[in-house]
Amino acid sequence: MVTSQEEIELSEIKVETPTRIPKPTVKKKLTLVPLIFLIFFEVSGGPFGEENSVKAAGPLFALLGFVIFPFIWSTPEALITAELSTAYPGNGGYVIWASEAFGPFWGSMMGSLKFLSGSINNAAYPSMMTQYLTGIIPARFNTLAICGITVLLSLVNYLGLAIVGWFAVALAVVALMPFIIMFIIAIPKIKWSNLWSLGKNGTKIRLNDWPTYFNTLFWNLNFWDNASTLAGEVENPQKNFPKALFSAGIITCLGYLIPLIAIIGALPLDQDAWDVAYLATAGGTIGGPWLMYWIKIGSVLSSIGLFEAQLSSSSFQTEGMANLGFIPALFARRAKWFNTPWAGILLSSLISFGLSFLDFNNIIAAANILYGLGMLLEFSAFIRLRIKYPDLPRPYKVPGGIPFLCFMCLVPAGFVAYVISMMVISKLVVFFITAGLTVFAVCNYFAMNLFKSKGWIQFIAQCNDKQAVEKEASEEQL
Repeated sequence: MVTSQEEIELSEIKVETPTRIPKPTVKKKLTLVPLIFLIFFEVSGGPFGEENSVKAAGPLFALLGFVIFPFIWSTPEALITAELSTAYPGNGGYVIWASEAFGPFWGSMMGSLKFLSGSINNAAYPSMMTQYLTGIIPARFNTLAICGITVLLSLVNYLGLAIVGWFAVALAVVALMPFIIMFIIAIPKIKWSNLWSLGKNGTKIRLNDWPTYFNTLFWNLNFWDNASTLAGEVENPQKNFPKALFSAGIITCLGYLIPLIAIIGALPLDQDAWDVAYLATAGGTIGGPWLMYWIKIGSVLSSIGLFEAQLSSSSFQTEGMANLGFIPALFARRAKWFNTPWAGILLSSLISFGLSFLDFNNIIAAANILYGLGMLLEFSAFIRLRIKYPDLPRPYKVPGGIPFLCFMCLVPAGFVAYVISMMVISKLVVFFITAGLTVFAVCNYFAMNLFKSKGWIQFIAQCNDKQAVEKEASEEQL
């Protein structure tokens, strides 16, 4: 017979034990190779979009940015993702981490900030496609093209994660191949002194657009943790996530540097030429019209992969949030035929569609600010979980004690704060948009709790709470 003192001790142990994460009800299908390229498209998708870094700060600082920034930002984020995804291999990812570390309010805030950031970010890709297809699609049809692209890509995502994963592999091969060819053709023409030159046609390169420069680097090298939201769908996540993150990191860095070196080294330095879609123009100059059109096609395929990867992570994130009781149970339901979280796909697609007509730079800035706020919470959750659950099984564990881990997180956290402050000061419209969405995230938590308490909307947590009460009552009777 258990004594009252022993009951107290057992209850204390339960308080210090991590919450059991809901397991997916389907067989895991996502293997290592498609996971690598889903992560690649979550983060990068190729060099498309890096042009603004050269235009804002010149070729040398663009190259330095894509060499240094992965170490101070991408590496810590990827290491944190590897550890926590293997410790909590359930759908929801960073939502679970924040909830386990600080409680349901912060879990809900993390989910809202990251979901809005991802959906806003996805609004940029149809716009990017139409810019790269200028000359093929008349400008007067841009609105119609954006609408059609958004609807079509959302339907592809509905077909299932396994299909999207292997689709990403094919897209990456076709999108990256022209840059490898361009680099090979450019090698004999490269003037290596161009790579570290600070001059342009005898004049000094402008260095006055630091907000755009850092915003571009941040946008091109973040979202490493997005794949964590579908960890419950990955085969053997404890082994595959660290391998996939490392492999995707190598591909991403080379994907940015190879075209920069080829174009900056082989062509005359012209900072003003580096507009969106300049990669295709430069490819045509180096290799001919056939290479230019291949790069344009690759840019479209890359944008497709970026859209699909982001939409997948957003939809499975909503499933994880529904399983934790943060949003209605509707978002945990799977489509009957394709086993996909259809409600999350629909909601994210509608948000992306509604914002796809805004200014491209404002879209990126708003997504970055919301994502940056989420990352500050994620860094804090990582440290808190190490302290709160030191004995939690971690199949992959970042080496080092708490002081080292705090330093590892402090550097990118400081950079995030700097980028956010610059964007807020330079773009007041973006400040008001993101401030309003942050207030919405706070209100959403209390609104969901109100709906739950009133029984106006069905939540999975209500079913779990009812089962727990029934179990406790039966145990008391025994």
